[in-house]
Amino acid sequence: MSAKLEALCQNLQNVLCDSIVSLKTVIGEVTLEVAATHYFETARILRDHPDLRFEQLIDLTGVDYSAYGDGVWEGPCFAAVCHVSSVSKNWRLRLRVFAPDDGFPVLPSVVGLWNSANWYEREAFDLFGIHFEGHPDLRRILTDYGFVGHPFRKDFPISGHLEMRYDPEQRRVVYQPVSIEPREVTPRIIREDSYGDVGHG
Repeated sequence: MSAKLEALCQNLQNVLCDSIVSLKTVIGEVTLEVAATHYFETARILRDHPDLRFEQLIDLTGVDYSAYGDGVWEGPCFAAVCHVSSVSKNWRLRLRVFAPDDGFPVLPSVVGLWNSANWYEREAFDLFGIHFEGHPDLRRILTDYGFVGHPFRKDFPISGHLEMRYDPEQRRVVYQPVSIEPREVTPRIIREDSYGDVGHG
């Protein structure tokens, strides 16, 4: 591990102490995990503390861990993962927090700390169903207003629940159950019989 990453990890341990659930460095990237109850305050400290100074939120996304890895996942399924950057310190950090309730995942919004979280949290709400408490305008951003479900959840059917089309008789868009038959697409490669023969011209 580089001296810079060691300094970052040491600063995180010194400043955050008992708020840390997990702190790991893998292939040159530091991941900090905190509990949902400490998420907002930890984010504020990451931004404001003179030894950390993460001024920018680069990205925020949701993750569904329900089918993660080889075995059965234990613990909460839905997490928000932020990538934050310090311009003044020239380092980056991944911050992960799990929503405690899989049935209705709720986490605090960090829009009040980093404005750039606004659309990212809306996207995580739309695609994963994570509710961000305190968000100023939490509504769908990619799917239609009447859309049922959250498409990036691993239990979401591949073809969806509803499809929409324009009905010329009714002169409006109508919703109806999906009419696509589920099928498995397997790539097929067709080559000439003599493909790969020596001297084939």
